[in-house]
Amino acid sequence: MLKVSGLHAFYGKSHVLHGVDFEIGRGEIVSLLGRNGSGRSTTVKAVMGLVEATGSVRWHDEELLGRKAFEIAHRGIGYVPENRDIFPRLTVHQNLMLGQKRGGGGARPPRWGFDDMYALFPRLKERQHTEAGVLSGGEQQMLTLCRTLMGDPDLIMIDEPTEGLAPKIVDQVADYLRALERRGVSVLLVEQKLTIALEVSQRCLVMGHGQVVFEGTPVALRADPYVRREWLEV
Repeated sequence: MLKVSGLHAFYGKSHVLHGVDFEIGRGEIVSLLGRNGSGRSTTVKAVMGLVEATGSVRWHDEELLGRKAFEIAHRGIGYVPENRDIFPRLTVHQNLMLGQKRGGGGARPPRWGFDDMYALFPRLKERQHTEAGVLSGGEQQMLTLCRTLMGDPDLIMIDEPTEGLAPKIVDQVADYLRALERRGVSVLLVEQKLTIALEVSQRCLVMGHGQVVFEGTPVALRADPYVRREWLEV
């Protein structure tokens, strides 16, 4: 589905990514791990067309580099940013409505609806008529995850979904990721918490200094103390 080759990214004169390569298959959960500043968030932003980049990002054999973020989204790639970006003056239900895929006429009906969102996160159903700006941080994270799903993406890239969340909410996020896998949605998960990444992923990518320095299964990563010590542990 997604093939990234020789990806370089820049913030002005700062060269952040130095030839990133990876692939994601259909229905696969891949975790992108690494310390702060390793290039994880920049990688997903480059795929999404949000930063200056060179190289190749191919989606179903179509080149995406050079396209606008909304064009990439329309092709079936969803993005959940770390800062959540909810609409604070709109209700939970209205936020979800804004995420709905427009146009219809596709080859298949949407995989997700309001009932699915409220089943995944019952707290959102309780708060569906509440303005999003007064939700807790965990509730806002639930809302952002669900709003992106309402666009019915085939791949969803999620940046630090468990940052600052209580353990109970982290467990709900893990259940959400498993639900995506069951319905054939691919996931690129940017995460610092090894526990959830190793639990839900089929493969792990570890980044350091703007490059992928390890690729393998969670079992292989657990068995490699050098990679964990050199590129992950603080």
